[in-house]
Amino acid sequence: MAESIRHRSQRILVVDDHLDNTLLMRELLSRQGYDVLIASNADDAEEIMRNSNPDLVLLDVIMPGKSGYELCRQWKDSPETRLVPVVMITGLSDREDKIRGIEAGADDFLNKPIFPVELFARVASLLRVKDYTDELENADNVLCTLGRSVESRDPYTEGHCERLADYASALGLHMGLSNEEQLALRRGGFLHDLGKIAISDEILKKHGLLSPDEWHLMHQHPVIGENICKPLRSLRMVLPIIRHHHEHWNGSGYPDHLAGEEIPLLARILQVVDVYDALRTERPYKAAHSHRQAQETMQAEARLGFWDGSIVGEFFSMLSLREDAA
Repeated sequence: MAESIRHRSQRILVVDDHLDNTLLMRELLSRQGYDVLIASNADDAEEIMRNSNPDLVLLDVIMPGKSGYELCRQWKDSPETRLVPVVMITGLSDREDKIRGIEAGADDFLNKPIFPVELFARVASLLRVKDYTDELENADNVLCTLGRSVESRDPYTEGHCERLADYASALGLHMGLSNEEQLALRRGGFLHDLGKIAISDEILKKHGLLSPDEWHLMHQHPVIGENICKPLRSLRMVLPIIRHHHEHWNGSGYPDHLAGEEIPLLARILQVVDVYDALRTERPYKAAHSHRQAQETMQAEARLGFWDGSIVGEFFSMLSLREDAA
């Protein structure tokens, strides 16, 4: 009974321009307890993918208009759909056709005619993988919620994580970085200060200068945050952002005193948008800077060796383009 309930919550999209094939697949899979959606063309498939969030796609290779290869590549290139398993169904046996499918990002293949036992085995196997992936995504969400909880300890930083996530991922796009790198930057916006969960309010909210011992503790928060996130393989690209977002171009930062391009690129991007947001936010000890004041301050600090001047330039170029577009 428990197995049947689990299957009913899993949604499969079947894409094939031959109605007989889609109806047969729906009949077979529905009997196994799956929720089956069907599409006869790329436009319908794209709409279902956007609105219904299927857990797996069975995709015919040969269709009028956009081919299965094109659809698969499109979904695998998108951060929103790249983790959805895609099984390509084909009557073609040429090795080159399978290579095209692999290059498009297909997770598995089924040859026509389809044998039900093989179909059920492939579907069950890939849905188990999808379950594990969803668990990792849920763990990511929990950590992002923890990141927000750290932010909530200081009323002056409300919305800071969301702004950093938006700025950093947009700057990654502006600089031509990959979807995976843009996603890491977005996650880094939420998780960069996660290690502050281990720092007391007395230190975090202290208005005066920190003592040497307090500074030592504060300088540990990037390492603490990295250690919290390290068990999750899905956050492997975020770990350098968490650990190194307080390094300085001239080597005067912490925790590892890296300098120049020793500092990972994604960490350099995050620190630039972090500084901008801090300057633009009112704090008990300072008024909020105007955009122009923040730009002049950051350009001066880049000349002094704190930030990567090229990334500072890219950031303000992006903001200028946004303003022009508005």
